[in-house]
Amino acid sequence: MLSQTEENYLKALFHITSESSDKSEAGTNELAAMLNVKPATANDMLKKLKEKKLINYEKYGKISLTASGKKQAIEIVRKHRLWETFLYEKFEFTWDEVHEVAEQLEHIHSPKLIEKLDKFLDYPEFDPHGDAIPNAKGELKFQVRKNLSQVAVGKTCKLIAVKDNTASFLQYVVKVGLGLSSKIKVVSRQEFDGTMEIEVNGKKSSVSQKFAENLYVI
Repeated sequence: MLSQTEENYLKALFHITSESSDKSEAGTNELAAMLNVKPATANDMLKKLKEKKLINYEKYGKISLTASGKKQAIEIVRKHRLWETFLYEKFEFTWDEVHEVAEQLEHIHSPKLIEKLDKFLDYPEFDPHGDAIPNAKGELKFQVRKNLSQVAVGKTCKLIAVKDNTASFLQYVVKVGLGLSSKIKVVSRQEFDGTMEIEVNGKKSSVSQKFAENLYVI
């Protein structure tokens, strides 16, 4: 059985690699930054994961998940997103509250519990943040999507997911008047720094390029 820390590393590697269409490897510094640890600390854990044949890795080289590592990472992601959905739909947690609690619940090792949870929720395909929930076979329903920053001026799009699940970002999203399925019209964009003016339900707001890059739309 893996430790919580080992599971967190596998999940982070999955987010960096497997969920990106153009990236199958991660760097040590990139992984360390996502987990908020020092590169040396990450390197020590990567050695352990390599010994367990969960990752492909050479010191100072790129990191990728093995088939076994990816399978376990998907199981962790599945549990996390099912718990987020449960908390949001059944316990009325807000979407900025569910992530932290699900971070704790995802480490419960009971396949039967997760199977029952999935059935209880009627087999959801997406969590409260718009992220795909892997099914029991480990399959995800991917959506063709892009960042809000890529939408042309004058065009209208629909918010389907957020990249940043931190409470502070999600609270800011709500403050702007956005939620999943919100329609967003791009009114203007500053060439200098990418700052955008957007319109949501008749209300105009100025948002940064960083903000726009953390919203997935279709």
